[in-house]
Amino acid sequence: MRAHKSKSLILLLVGSLLALAVLISDQYLPSLPLQPKQLPAAVVTVGDSTLSGEGGGNYVAGTNGENDNWCHRSPAAPVNQLRLPPEVTRINLACSGARTESLLSDQEFVGAEKSQSVQLAELAQRYRITDVVVQIGANDDPGFTEVVNQCVESWARRAPQGCATQLQDRWPQRVERMEPKALAAVHDIRAAMDSAGYTPTSYQLIVQSYASPVGPEVRPELQGLSGCPFQPSDLAWIRDVGVPQLSDGLHDVARQAGARFLDLSRAGHGHEACTGDPRTASGEWFTRLTVDWEALKDEQRAPHAMQESFHANAAGHAQLARCLGEFLATTEPGAACLPDERGNLTAVPLADAHR
Repeated sequence: MRAHKSKSLILLLVGSLLALAVLISDQYLPSLPLQPKQLPAAVVTVGDSTLSGEGGGNYVAGTNGENDNWCHRSPAAPVNQLRLPPEVTRINLACSGARTESLLSDQEFVGAEKSQSVQLAELAQRYRITDVVVQIGANDDPGFTEVVNQCVESWARRAPQGCATQLQDRWPQRVERMEPKALAAVHDIRAAMDSAGYTPTSYQLIVQSYASPVGPEVRPELQGLSGCPFQPSDLAWIRDVGVPQLSDGLHDVARQAGARFLDLSRAGHGHEACTGDPRTASGEWFTRLTVDWEALKDEQRAPHAMQESFHANAAGHAQLARCLGEFLATTEPGAACLPDERGNLTAVPLADAHR
């Protein structure tokens, strides 16, 4: 009888422990030295130029070439334009030109700064991070900046077939080679949050893709060194083939990482560089060919004199932030940034965006 009672007690104890494990498995662990729920809330962006604010100007001191740091973090960056409660801290770790290695945790420093995942792990101890937005991959195997340069060279040489003919067969392979690197970077972002005691459902992890800065509707008078030196066929390929294929690859990365996905591939349609007013660029969300003439006089700054070219401008970053903010407020697993009836970007669920 006593043995039976003892066995029943053990089963009851085991059952209670299992129930407790289920209860706390998705909550903050009581043994954490710092309880994330007791810390000030923050939203963090990591990745490369679109999130750093490249093209937005007025770059934060220390990120405009000082000590060879060219991260170009701008007050116009999307995280700084999100509609958030005043008590939420906005943190921008993204760095213009960053590759996936900049997010990995196995190397403390990458260039002039610490790895972004290392920085994130430190921040996660001091803030209750509610959202982490990641944009990375274009500077790896796709080499999007090199693609733009190659297309400009084709225009200059008046190559009859343009850059698209050279790229169209190799581009899918480049995107495919990028995917595991981007996935490893996103996994390290997850690991940084795990190390601070966060569980997957205690914050949002968003992977977003890229918008095309150029399109085939370039004004003829700007189709040159005055703005957009590209051949029409190359402009069409970049916007309608290259960027969407890159976006598809990053969508696969988001699925594999269990992250939400924001598709920017059509976000710039109708507002690309050189599609607006020839003199004021009104209506454009992306910079034209931009040269910092003063930088050309300095040997160290000269290589970065055209760094702002074909990135979102302040108006473009504001629109991207508008869409991102809408997406953060939903529970949709994926959405695309598309214009609403007033022409502003809005987050449309992917199921509806492809109809």
